[in-house]
Amino acid sequence: MLPSLMFNIEAFEEIDAPPDAVWEVLLEFDTYPEWNPFVRSITGLPVEGERLEVTIQPPASRSMTFTPDVIAVEPNRRLAWRGRLFVPFVFDGYHEFHLEPVGDDNRRTRFLQRETFRGALVPILLDEDKIMRGFEAMNRAIKERAERRLSVER
Repeated sequence: MLPSLMFNIEAFEEIDAPPDAVWEVLLEFDTYPEWNPFVRSITGLPVEGERLEVTIQPPASRSMTFTPDVIAVEPNRRLAWRGRLFVPFVFDGYHEFHLEPVGDDNRRTRFLQRETFRGALVPILLDEDKIMRGFEAMNRAIKERAERRLSVER
């Protein structure tokens, strides 16, 4: 039996917009093809127990589509899903977005995107560098979109 390995990849972004504004951008799945360089599309509802169809395209890579289950939704705070390749413990991914208010006035957000990969095939299939660059590109894009939207509203 192959050993099960675990890897974490996480990227943070400070956003000059409150968590509710960032959350709104995060959940606008239908607009992802317009602005999101990493997660090219999501279909489905961000509701616990629902199944999503997610297509990602890491930098300099082909796109991949998978169907994770939504396992946590805390409005303006957290969205998480879990997906797997084939059967459990071969290549599992737990993906989460965390939004944390920054400062006394809660006008800024610390945005975290994290994936925990587990399974025997993780060392073979995971390209940590490309996933990290994808996370960073998406985080920057969310920052730009939320901040731009807020500046228009003011």
